[in-house]
Amino acid sequence: MLHKNLLLFELAGKRDSFRDYSRTQARDAEIYAEELRRTASLTAEEVMGKLGSDEETGALPSGELNGIGSVARAFGPVWRNHEDAREWASKVLSSRTTFAADGSQIYVEKETSLPVGAVQIGWFENPHDPDVPFVKDARLELLTPVDLISGDETGADPESRIGERRFHLEVKRIAEFLESRRDWESRGERMPLAFFDGTLLVSFSLPQTRLQKSFIDAMVTLVRLSEDTRVPVVGYIDRSLSRDLVNLLCSLAGIDEAPSITDAALLTSIPDVLPGWGDRTIFFHSNRSGMGAFRDEGTGLSSVGFCYIRTSSSGPPARLDIPRWVSEAELLDELADVVRAECVIGIGYPYPIETADQTALISSRDRHIFLKALQEFAVREELNFTVTRKDASKSRRR
Repeated sequence: MLHKNLLLFELAGKRDSFRDYSRTQARDAEIYAEELRRTASLTAEEVMGKLGSDEETGALPSGELNGIGSVARAFGPVWRNHEDAREWASKVLSSRTTFAADGSQIYVEKETSLPVGAVQIGWFENPHDPDVPFVKDARLELLTPVDLISGDETGADPESRIGERRFHLEVKRIAEFLESRRDWESRGERMPLAFFDGTLLVSFSLPQTRLQKSFIDAMVTLVRLSEDTRVPVVGYIDRSLSRDLVNLLCSLAGIDEAPSITDAALLTSIPDVLPGWGDRTIFFHSNRSGMGAFRDEGTGLSSVGFCYIRTSSSGPPARLDIPRWVSEAELLDELADVVRAECVIGIGYPYPIETADQTALISSRDRHIFLKALQEFAVREELNFTVTRKDASKSRRR
């Protein structure tokens, strides 16, 4: 149990640390807000000229900046109530297929005599057509001791291997959807959209381990497949801690000090940038360090960019990671509307991701079912495998 008196004592002792951080963040917000206003008055070409040859500016503005005098794009519709919002969302989504995949995992090394894991992927495909049923399904993969402790010279721990397998299965399932919707334009269909719960811009500092490289390679391949099939995929980050936009402002202002404020916190602190529900920033090209695998050799630009969008009436804006080709194909406004519509249905969060998450979830009760099934399997097959007394004791006390 949590001892509240100990927590209160610790909070009192760290009071000055919290206050110092808040003051620093407020100071940074003022500095970067002013720089953001100056940037909004420039064109993308003028911003690029001010940056010179700096290769790691966090972000670069797209042509959407030109001629609007703002880094934001306002969302037009104003609704009287949620019923009006749902009617609008219904029109946006009607006969349009959206998709999301998510995963859950379990690792039972401490509760069993041998390390065992499992990954469960859930997905939700919704054609938004009363004549075509939606698909909500799952796939489970068991990882044996051989999978978890053998055959990897890098020495990755078993839990990391499980996380890696989960990531790859999520990406694979999304890739299958992209392939299934290929040629949607020639069939006269509305633009489909796949949601990925997290960032598309997977990046690690050099040198990279085999494990880290496998994450990057999988995502680079997915982004390329999105362009090849012309089916957009969007990475949705509800609470982003990225500082790509802030780092761009640092570069423009010549500030060497690392910023204390995130992009989302900065945008939240400036009421007139994203004042209304559905407002979004312009599209920015990612220019973060460690993104070489995503960089296009011809243009020098990253294959993935981002924007921020307000999808709830309170709280910071969400971040959308979006393949660059979507912006170049002039599908960005349509993509943003689909995201907005799914957030209307999900009441502030994309409904496909929420549903996929619920489908994939492995609960604490499921964990005990898993352990019991393992024990029964071991007995039936006469394997040297047991569930520890510690786990049995915990399950009785919790």
